[in-house]
Amino acid sequence: LVARLQNLPQREQVAREMALRFWTNNPRVDHFIGRKLSEKYRFAEGAACQRRALALDPDYLPARAQLALDLLRSGEDTEGWRLMAEVQQRDPYDVAAHNFMTLRDKLEGFATLSNAHFLVRLPARDAALYGPRALDLLERAHARLTAAYGATLEHPTRVEIFADQSDFAVRTFGMPENHGFLGVCFGPVITANSPAARPGQRFNWESMLWHEFAHVVTLHLTRNRMPRWLSEGISVYEERRADPAWGERMTPAYRDMILGGELTPVAHLSAAFLAPRTGRHLQFAYFQSSLVVEFLVTRFGFDKLLAILRNLADGTPVNDAIAQHTVPMATFEQEFAAYARQQAKALAPALDWEKPPLALRLAGSASPAWTAWAESRTNNYWVLTRRAAEFMEARQWPRARALLEQLTAAFPQDTGPDSAWRQLAAVCRALEDPAGEQAAWTGLAERDDEATDAYLRLCELAADAGDWDAVRRNAERHLAVDPLVAAPWRWLARAAEGAGEAATAATAYRALLELDPPNPAEVH
Repeated sequence: LVARLQNLPQREQVAREMALRFWTNNPRVDHFIGRKLSEKYRFAEGAACQRRALALDPDYLPARAQLALDLLRSGEDTEGWRLMAEVQQRDPYDVAAHNFMTLRDKLEGFATLSNAHFLVRLPARDAALYGPRALDLLERAHARLTAAYGATLEHPTRVEIFADQSDFAVRTFGMPENHGFLGVCFGPVITANSPAARPGQRFNWESMLWHEFAHVVTLHLTRNRMPRWLSEGISVYEERRADPAWGERMTPAYRDMILGGELTPVAHLSAAFLAPRTGRHLQFAYFQSSLVVEFLVTRFGFDKLLAILRNLADGTPVNDAIAQHTVPMATFEQEFAAYARQQAKALAPALDWEKPPLALRLAGSASPAWTAWAESRTNNYWVLTRRAAEFMEARQWPRARALLEQLTAAFPQDTGPDSAWRQLAAVCRALEDPAGEQAAWTGLAERDDEATDAYLRLCELAADAGDWDAVRRNAERHLAVDPLVAAPWRWLARAAEGAGEAATAATAYRALLELDPPNPAEVH
């Protein structure tokens, strides 16, 4: 196995012959090698090993089960499901096989949408609501990413979207209740959660599908021989290139981690995904990986990234490939660390990011110690946010507005539930300033890909002004997060009607009918 991973075929052959020396038809040797290869996403190689194990012992059930799994992850469904059925029939107590066969029965009720490049399967209701949008998004990703990376995909990519998170987990891992993933790409197969699968936990499904299709392209180019960090880094990098609001971006927390010395060496970056200390550290691994890709492209050019991917397909270790096409690895590490620190310091450089000591953070604003610390730090991020919150609580709207405008001007990338943009919008609304409120919500909507409250309020404000382009833009932003509620479809229908686009309006009204409106006759 180690020789295979090191691309040493002769040493691999010698080691395999030694392993079989005293039991020449032992299927466990090839089964073990294949299973470990599949754990590294090298499913075609893993499947070949399982076939070799079955040639030695056709009754060795673990090899049959693993082969079925490898085939299902490679898009070879007909043989994969047949083998999985055989495993369940011969071992009724195989829990994973039982789960898969139960899932196959559910999949038979799914709708299928397809074109020359994709075969998308998803629940019928989801298909009626956003299936065509998903297919259109994937087609745009295909056009852009295959051209950028010079990839030719010989077969359509299979995309399976599940409204039940447990079904997604079974299809992906063989067992339910794995909540750590929104989507997974195996190469020619993508499995994904529907927006319905995680109630109360919004995510941008369009960004997720774009991310996963980027994996399809890079895994194809490298024959699935790429480290996780590079695969994830390219996908997050491509999210940001597709839409500035998508993907991981520099945040105050990431800034602190970089400047606090928490960067993982690039040579060992995949390890950051295996045992992260916290959920934030896992997300930081995605961000750092994308930052390495951004640095590589900025410093050495996109062609060098493509050359590295070609080398990976030939079995070259990633660190050797990077050194061959850029600079020695030690130099690469130093230059990247400097680049990352530069990017961290570039986050809102006009603001003072010094954190108050914990005792002061816990102290009330009336505390003399806090007052003394804050008085000399008029552009400190933590002081400004705390004072703005105090002014809002006291309903001192003009004073709160002044501080929030200072924050948004200095730190326009601020997003999330506590964003200064969101607070500024609330203050402008309290001041009965619709233009100011609209500007604040727009600042957030352009940077936050999950701000559904911003999108809906912008639809209302734009409709009042007769700006149907803005209504449509924000309705579609909302649909990228949650297409299972009526409001964005109703706004999209009104915007299309206002712009004289009857076909789009009819599509939106049909989606409304799928959502059981209180007055379907009106929608008809």
